[in-house]
Parts: sequence; structure tokens; C-alpha cells
Amino acid sequence: MKDVRTQAGPANERGYPAWISTAFVVSVIIALAAVLRRLTALVHPSIGGPAEMRSLDAVFSSHAVLTCFHIVPAAVFVCLSVVYFRRNCGTFTLRSLYAFGGVTGLTAYLMSWYAIGGWIERTAVFVFNTWFLVSLGMSFKFHRRGEAAATRRWMTRAVGVLLGIATARPVMGVFFATSTRTHLSPRDFFGLAFCIGFSINTALIEVFLRNRPAGKVG
Repeated sequence: MKDVRTQAGPANERGYPAWISTAFVVSVIIALAAVLRRLTALVHPSIGGPAEMRSLDAVFSSHAVLTCFHIVPAAVFVCLSVVYFRRNCGTFTLRSLYAFGGVTGLTAYLMSWYAIGGWIERTAVFVFNTWFLVSLGMSFKFHRRGEAAATRRWMTRAVGVLLGIATARPVMGVFFATSTRTHLSPRDFFGLAFCIGFSINTALIEVFLRNRPAGKVG
């Protein structure tokens, strides 16, 4: 099996326009901040703040171990994706991405049983998490074949889908900010926010990839 290595060069030389690179960096920051906030809440539960936030924290605290097994590998995956897209990397980085991505995807299914947004959130998790794992699996298949361009394109899809959780955060913020007018609780809008966030990322990445020659991303 070939040791697939990415070619040197900054992201824009590899076919990633400025808006993709900027969105990627912002999404990474939001995703890591969300993980840090969740871990902090698990270790030191807040006794103040809005009742809705305390209620959300209580849900995650009720299955803290599973939550950690989901968000910690997800954070590692996100950090590794930065290395993958920004620097040269070899087989070890790719295999680590596949390993941590696989754990993240599998635990996402388990986390959905405690979905705050009910069946709408569970449906979003099933659809987009399955696409994430399919993309990860396709990337792995092409990696084993030594096809660097296809490996990178499918990994771009996988990372784009996973970072949909970061896109969903501002959407949730809008729902929280307008809850006094809409009278929607987290149980009402969590699933919808998931659908919107993951749909935006999945659609944008797909449009981008389908409008770029294969050799421009890989």
C-alpha cells in the first residue's frame, strides 16, 4: 500500500478558495469552543445562568461518560483535520482521522437516544452522521488504493459534514435570542437547528466539490 502524502502548498494553492478557508477556521474555533464549554460544564456544573441552559447541561451530565467519548474524539478529529488540510501529512495522520472519526460517528448514534430535539434531531443525526461515515469510508478506500486526490475530496466531505455542528451553533443562538417572542424551547428548536446547520455545510461542500476539477482538490 502506498504511503499517501499530500503535496506541499497553502490551502489556496490546493484549490480551496478564501471563503472555504475562512469558514473552515471559524468552524474549527466554534467547534472546539463548544467542546471546551461542554467539558467545563460536565466538570463544574453551573448553578446560575438561564434555566434553559441549566436544563441542557443536566441532560448531558446524565450521561457524562458517553458525552466525553463523543466530544473528545470529535475535538481530536477537528484538530487533526487542521493538520491534514494545512500541512504535509502522511499515513499516520490519515489513519488517526479515520480512527477518531469512526468513534465520533458511532457515538453520535448512541447520543441520539438522548436527543434533546426528539425525533427531528435523531433524524438529522441519522442522515448526516451516516453521510459523514460514508464519506470517511470512501476516503479510506481511496487512501488504500493510493489515490490521493479522491482521498482528499472525500475527506473534505467528511470534515465539512462534521463541522455542521459548528454551523448549527449560531442557528441555536438565534433561536435562543428569539425564544421570548417565539416561545420555542430547546426541545422545540434543537432538531431544527441541527437540520439547518448540517444541511448548510453539506450543500456548500458538495456544490464546491462538484464545481472544482478533481485535480484541484487533492
